[in-house]
Amino acid sequence: MDFITSREELRAHYGAAHVLAIKKALPALDHHSKAFIARSPFVLIGSSDMAGNGDVTPKGDRPGFVAILDDTTIAIPDRPGNNRLDTFENVIENPAVGLLFVIPGMNETLRVNGLGRITADMALRETFAIEGRVPATVLVVEIKACYMHCAKAFMRSKLWAPESWPARETLPTLGQILRDQVALSESARQLDDGLDQAYAKSMW
Repeated sequence: MDFITSREELRAHYGAAHVLAIKKALPALDHHSKAFIARSPFVLIGSSDMAGNGDVTPKGDRPGFVAILDDTTIAIPDRPGNNRLDTFENVIENPAVGLLFVIPGMNETLRVNGLGRITADMALRETFAIEGRVPATVLVVEIKACYMHCAKAFMRSKLWAPESWPARETLPTLGQILRDQVALSESARQLDDGLDQAYAKSMW
């Protein structure tokens, strides 16, 4: 199998990007981008360490959970998780991040590229408090580019079309998956019950 190994070879294979695809990239948030972020309950964060090991992590919360601090700065609260901290450890080494904001039912997405920093500043954390609980830290992203991404991927996948979804009962539960992957002694039911209890206690 042959692989493409240079930018020149890649461009020769694909050709030039459409002029609109180039011009749509903005150096700061406009009113459309701000409105999109304000309505988005879900963002994917891509990062990598200095060795080039990549990671993508999801962040989800109530719509508008990502705060717009100014035209080139946004802040993302870090709610309780598993403390692996893959993304945050990457950001410490390499601040470059790529974000993909999603709005349920909308096929277009918003892409944001920038530089991330992690803060435990209490004044900022308190602005994200829910039910008296503040996030452990906040990821502050300095925006370098933002632009809308076309709908083709979501249209092809029929992501928002319920008739295309597999029946949930045909898929394993997380408890079943963990039991098999980690060779745990607990039953899948015990693991799933434990996960449900943890979700109920530590959502925020």
